Order: sequence, then structure tokens, then C-alpha cells
Amino acid sequence: MELAFIGQIIGLYEIVLIVRIVLTWIPHNPHHPAATLLYKITEPVLEPVRRVIPSIGGIDISPIIVFIALGFIKRAFI
Repeated sequence: MELAFIGQIIGLYEIVLIVRIVLTWIPHNPHHPAATLLYKITEPVLEPVRRVIPSIGGIDISPIIVFIALGFIKRAFI
């Protein structure tokens, strides 16, 4: 039961990451409370990955790396 809950939390975080990625493609107010919350939730995970793996041709690949890591973690728990 607890392992399924961890999988659900990881799945929810993946959705939050997708929303963050889509938000970078469209103009938005970064000071909007929803955008601020989104950045506060995702930045602590994305920023350390960005420090280790730089952008490639100006494209931030840190979300891809985080998705791969989350997939491994999810498989390990489920």
C-alpha cells in the first residue's frame, strides 16, 4: 500500500514537471501565485541537475534527466 502511494506521488510530480515544461513554451507572468508555486516545487530538483549537466545548444535537458531518474525510482519501489 505504501509503495503504491510513493508511485502515485512520483506520478503527480511528473505531471507537475510537464506543466512546468509547457509553461516555459508560453508567455506567462512568473510572479503569478500558481507559477511561483510551480517553481518552488520543481526548482529544488531541477537546479542541482542543471549544475551537473549544462544546457545543450541552449536547451535545458534537466527535466529529461529528472524524468529518467524518477522512472528508475518508481520501478525500484513498485
